[in-house]
Amino acid sequence: MSHKKISGIYAITPNKILDLNTIEQAIIAHKISVLQYRHKTTDVSIKLNEAKQLQQLCLRHNTLFIINDDINLAQKIKADGVHLGKDDTSIEVARAQLGSDAIIGVSCYNDTKLAKIAQDKGANYVAFGALFPSNTKPNAPHCPLDIIMQAKQALAIPIVGIGGVDFDNQQQALDAGCDAVAMINALFQSTD
Repeated sequence: MSHKKISGIYAITPNKILDLNTIEQAIIAHKISVLQYRHKTTDVSIKLNEAKQLQQLCLRHNTLFIINDDINLAQKIKADGVHLGKDDTSIEVARAQLGSDAIIGVSCYNDTKLAKIAQDKGANYVAFGALFPSNTKPNAPHCPLDIIMQAKQALAIPIVGIGGVDFDNQQQALDAGCDAVAMINALFQSTD
């Protein structure tokens, strides 16, 4: 099953106009196994266009392509999967719409109980964070690394650590039990 690829660096696109060249360079340089498209715009045509371009890029580099929050978009372009936040559509709805092969990831913040429920409902991976202080979401709840250790014992599906992860601290997250670490700023900051 393709969720074995949820390991190493899990890249999330910066929330701005797409810079395909920079993203491709990062994918190659860091052998990125998963890319999540996350653009908080309400313009459906922009999202569709950007998602299609990223999907081509991911296909070229054998990278899993996950859409943040938007099940309809994921279905429309047949993305590899979708990532759901706490208040987004339920796992059951996403599974019914996207089918059994889709990868469904769920944000669990610092809550192992939430993660176990997600796993029981058929999530393919869970994300915990913020592991470290994050510029992207400065008010995100903090998830201590010992929660990752507990979650690793309790779960069978991969754990993605998110929030302030960079090349200096990623090893701490992996050592605690994360299968993959999500990065936005550490990968794409230099483009600002």
